Formats: sequence, structure tokens, C-alpha cells
Amino acid sequence: MTVEPRWSVPRGWDWTSIETIAEVTGGGTPSANDPSNFSDEGGIPWVTPADLTGYGDTYIARGRRNLSDRGYKSSSAKLLPAGAVLFTSRAPIGYCAIAANPIATNQGFKNLTLFGDISGEFTRHYLKWSKPYLESLASGTTFLELSGSKFQQVPFPLPPLAEQKRIVAKLDALNAKSARARTELARIETLVSRYKQAVLSKAFSGELTREWRQDREWPALVRLGDIASSFAYGSAAKSQKSGSIPVLRMGNIQNGQLDWADLVYTDDKDEIEKYRLFPGDVLFNRTNSPALVGKTAMYNGERDAIFAGYLIRIVAGPDLDARYLTYALNSPSGREFSWNAKTDGVSQSNISASKLKEFAFAAPQLEEQHEIVRRIESAFAKVDRLAKKAKRALELVGRLDEAILAKAFRGELVPQDENDEPAGLLLERIRQARKGELSRPKRRAPATKTKVHDMARTIIEALAEAKDWLAAQELFARCGVRDGSSTEDVEKLYRQLLDLERQEKVEIEEISDPLTGAKQGNRVRLRR
Repeated sequence: MTVEPRWSVPRGWDWTSIETIAEVTGGGTPSANDPSNFSDEGGIPWVTPADLTGYGDTYIARGRRNLSDRGYKSSSAKLLPAGAVLFTSRAPIGYCAIAANPIATNQGFKNLTLFGDISGEFTRHYLKWSKPYLESLASGTTFLELSGSKFQQVPFPLPPLAEQKRIVAKLDALNAKSARARTELARIETLVSRYKQAVLSKAFSGELTREWRQDREWPALVRLGDIASSFAYGSAAKSQKSGSIPVLRMGNIQNGQLDWADLVYTDDKDEIEKYRLFPGDVLFNRTNSPALVGKTAMYNGERDAIFAGYLIRIVAGPDLDARYLTYALNSPSGREFSWNAKTDGVSQSNISASKLKEFAFAAPQLEEQHEIVRRIESAFAKVDRLAKKAKRALELVGRLDEAILAKAFRGELVPQDENDEPAGLLLERIRQARKGELSRPKRRAPATKTKVHDMARTIIEALAEAKDWLAAQELFARCGVRDGSSTEDVEKLYRQLLDLERQEKVEIEEISDPLTGAKQGNRVRLRR
């Protein structure tokens, strides 16, 4: 059972519900098989949830397509006024925006046309903040959907109109600051990567240890094949989801280190004996995308493991520090070598062991290799601590945003003004206005040649009587729509039929000629 979120609100506020403050309407989609339902120029702007990049979007003017007049009339889409709050109720739930102009949506929305000058921005902020609660109300098997009836009953804390504006202004100011903070903090990850590459570039040009080396010259380049002990391809045997020994694959090399997540395993003793890794083995990714081929990490003996066929194991020789080699292959000069040495296939690139042996790099005496590794790792440790703090700060900014919204909807973000008109009076005006609309006599529709009334019930009754599939033409006739009926009656019945299909009350199936495949019409039956 989902507990409705209600808390104490300040004097002058009122708890109400979405159905009290807004008219909630859904949307619709015309047949995609008929190109005339859509318009490249003119028509009605029409959006789907995919058109909203996130529920943080403030305003949206149009989607990817416009509905033609025919497409609008043949669907259950509704034209919404500028300022309507668009809320996605499925796939996914929680994207929220405000219409910048008259617009229509597909059926993935529950849209709010607000009464009494209630702030669309305030409403959007509240729906955004309520996303976890709204998701908890949803149901479905293929995907979760929030029904219109449940959405209308969602509790809504309503401040006075003047306070709504003060809250929105404060939220906008605070959100602008947190957005700047998020942007700057997000840049740190890129800056850290650039810094590491700069350190590696200095390390393998001799600049990093110039003063340590004193009068000694930086050595000439050597071939990896001349200084490494061996090169070997990994296991080609099929791995398993469970087993005694993990099999390291190309995805387990991340940012110059081994990532022990997303492992596969083997129990094959021969494979384990042949491809067992030993501390100090350097793993080179020989097959991957052009940008990732050649990434390298060193095995430190964290746990027993073997390596898969898309990796090459390099065993360093007596004059080569395996850690130094790992950093060399991940340095800008190492990445440049991989880019130039790769052979490009249809979707992946490859670097053979014979080409890998041609990698040329400076290999000073072991003592200096050790010192270079020490300085690299010291510099990396410092910048990684900075990156970790930045990541933590980014998480805190997100929590701060949540805390600010919580204060806003508890009446704690801005001070109350005793001169503000209480929300209760606003609600009373809305009730009176709606009561007047309901009591106002409706204009009679002009008479048509064929009277169609209570179409949904008529359709259901006709299909129940037929007990099975009924040709659409026969169904229309039983509902009073025959040759000579007005176009308006035909469109009304057609729209009602589509609504029943969307409500999963009826099934509509296309009938085709078994020999030619040509469409002959449609048939309908009650959903079983």
C-alpha cells in the first residue's frame, strides 16, 4: 500500500489534489501507416516522451513531427494551450516540461491545464520532486504506467499565488547556482584525464626525472620485442557465468587498471594450466574499437585468473619494469602507436603480437624506471583524491537540490506574507468557476443524417452479440453508421473505436487477401 505524502504546511496553504487544480488530459497517436496524418510544414506541434531529453526541461515548443488536421482528428490527441504542464506517465515516468505554445502529445502523457492562474513552474517543480512517489503509483507488465485516475488523486500542497511566484524565483536562482557547480565539478573528470596524460608524456620523454638523472643521457628508443621475454594470446575456449577461475576479458581493462566486475569463469584444468596469470604479467587489448584497442593493464595477483583470446600477455624481461611498460603503452606515445599499428575491420580493430613487438620506447636503467613509476603513481594518487572529492561534491549537490525542493514544498524556502490571499480562497474561486461551467447549458450539436449516441456502449454491445470477429463495416452499420452518414459521425465512431483499443477493451486486426496480400479492411472483436 502506498502512503500518500502529506505533511504540515504553513497557514495560508491548503492541501488539495491535482484534479482540483487542473484539467488532466492525455494524448493520442494517429496511424503511422498513413503519411497524411503528419505534416512537415504547419500543423499541430506533437511531442512524445522521447522528445523530452529529461524531466528538467523547462519549456518545449515542438517535437520531431507535427500532426496534420487529418491526423489530429483521427487520434485522441488534444490541443493543449501554451503554459500547459506536460508530464510523461510512461516510458519513462517523470519527464516534465511546460508548453511554450499550443501543442499536442501522444498517449505517454498526462497533461495539466491549470486553473486560477496557478503557477506552471511551481507545478513542474513539484511533479519533478515527486517522481519517486509517482513511480510507486504506477503499474504494468511491459512497462510501468501511471493511470489518469491515480494521477488526478495525487495530493498537492498549494501555497498562495504570490508565494508560488516567490518560491519559483528562489528555486530558479538556487538551481542556476547548483547547475554551475555541477558543470564545473563534471569538468574535473576530463581535467584529471588530461593531467594524467600530461604526466605520462613527461615521463616517457625523460622530462619527469631530468633533475634526478643529473648528467646521464635519456636513452635511445628500443623495440618492445627486444626487451620483453614473451608474448602470448589468451584462451579461445567458451567461458561460463560461474566457475572456479575468472577469465579476464577486454572489458576488464579500464583506465589502465584491471576491473574485477562483470567476470566470466572456467573450470577447465587444461585452460587454467596453460593461461594462468602471474603477478607482473602485462595484458594488452589486441582487439577492440579503434579508440580502445591497445588499452593495457598489469595483473598484480589480486586473485587467480586466466586471460581471454582478445588479450596478449606480455612478460617483461630482466631489464624492464612491468609497471613501467604498462604506463608506456597507456601514454600518449603508446596510444599513438596503437592507432597507427591497428588493422581496421568492419566494426573492430586489431593489433597482432608481431606488430606489438615493434612498439618503440625509451627504457632507461631499472633504477630510473622504478623512480619514474614512483613519481607517476604519486602524481596519480594526488589527482585521484581530488577527483574522488569532486565526485562526492557532485553527489552532495544533487542531495542539496532535493533538500531545497523539500523545503520549498514544506513552506520553509521563502517567508510567508500575511497579506497574501490564502490558497483556500483561490480554491473556492476555482470550485465556483468550474461549478458554473458544469451548470451552463451545453450547445446542441447540429442534426446529422445519422444519429450516433453512446457509441462505446453500442460498440461493446454489438461485439458481444456477434461473439467473435466482426468486420469493421458491419460493426459501423450496427452502430448506425452506414453509407450516407456524415463524415463527422464516421470520425466520431472511428475515434471511439481507437479509444477502446487503447483501453484494451477491443482488438482490431487488419484483413488481407491471402493470395495478393492486399489490404481488404479491418475486423474487430472484444478482447478476451
